[in-house]
Amino acid sequence: MKIIKKAKERTAEDNRQLRQTVSDIIDDVCARGDDALRDYSRNFDGFVREGFRITRDEIDAAYAKMDPADIEDLQAARANIEAFAKAQLASMSEVTDFSPQPGIYLGHKIIPVSSCCCYVPGGRYPLFSTALMLITPAKVAGVKRVVATAPVVHGTGDINYKTLVAMDLAGADEIYAVGGAQAIAAFSYGTDQIQPVDVIVGPGNQYVAEAKRQCYGQVGIDFVAGPSEVLAIADSAAEPDVLAADLLAQCEHDPNAKAFLLTTDETLAKAVIAAVEKELETLETADVARSSWEDYGEVVLLDDLDEAVRVCNEYAPEHLEVNIQNPDEILDQLTNYGSLFIGGNTAEAFGDYASGTNHTLPTVRAARYTGGVWVGTFLKVCTNQRMTAEASSAIAPLVDRMARGEGLIAHAIAAQKRF
Repeated sequence: MKIIKKAKERTAEDNRQLRQTVSDIIDDVCARGDDALRDYSRNFDGFVREGFRITRDEIDAAYAKMDPADIEDLQAARANIEAFAKAQLASMSEVTDFSPQPGIYLGHKIIPVSSCCCYVPGGRYPLFSTALMLITPAKVAGVKRVVATAPVVHGTGDINYKTLVAMDLAGADEIYAVGGAQAIAAFSYGTDQIQPVDVIVGPGNQYVAEAKRQCYGQVGIDFVAGPSEVLAIADSAAEPDVLAADLLAQCEHDPNAKAFLLTTDETLAKAVIAAVEKELETLETADVARSSWEDYGEVVLLDDLDEAVRVCNEYAPEHLEVNIQNPDEILDQLTNYGSLFIGGNTAEAFGDYASGTNHTLPTVRAARYTGGVWVGTFLKVCTNQRMTAEASSAIAPLVDRMARGEGLIAHAIAAQKRF
């Protein structure tokens, strides 16, 4: 292994202040409800709404600002996202009357959660694509109450109009103009204007992520996400300018985003670095992208693809591109990633917007234990069982003995009653 370009080390930050700040916000929202939300809106957004729920008139006004071609684009992207979510749902099936021994019948049902909140960020960029990615699979799953929320454009009481239209096109039942940690608290515990939900999904800044962490248990969450990441595995067959474009597509998200190239070809490694520098000269988002690339961009030369697989599985990236001559050679060995993009034709940006897979994905090595948001995020698999009298009598002595072994005598008596 040879490091061609090294990233700055991510140091373990002292997050005590962040945790305390978010804890105080949650406590305040629980204590003062809508009044607290108004104060935070005044302080952070520079505008106070009396009613947080978006009205139909506001939604119609947002449509009036849209170019018809932009609406068609949103509809086309949503169609692909919906089609894949439906395919995922179809891959799941209920189990009925499975019998491990005569007279015992087991099963499970797949039940959508009753309500969810889809949090759509509105900070550096208006991420209207995230509205499609979150709301669409929730609707396909059959969630009865799908709520969307986003922060307002600073100094106004309005959500970005494209985000608002995307929320409506995706089928949100309710839309609210509330953002930040205070929004997570409101949808977890409820206020006079906001009824709490069962699950909250979606990315956000460090305050949103910490609020999701602290509210978990009161409410379900998808996962706690950090800065965006992409890792590309490439060999001499890859095109340097294509790789450079894909790496910078992640870098422009956030100064803390990370772009990582693993390659078996030193000439390619140096060519990609040169191509990145060339694109940065004209890139409109170069301020953010350059900061990310200079601090957290990494290029590593590896001895072979086996070593690349080992490093990749350890890193567990959010987005993984495999841009080598024969991708099938290593695909089965890759086990830790949020979403996989196979071959040079498959830009990670396609998945961010319109190909159909979800772009709300695990970061900071969370891909070791979870995938991204999908239709199953909004579903519960709940088991059931029933027994004949003969089966009940047959299994009762076994349960009686096991319960007594653990010292749980009431359990044993409950089993005895079936002898």
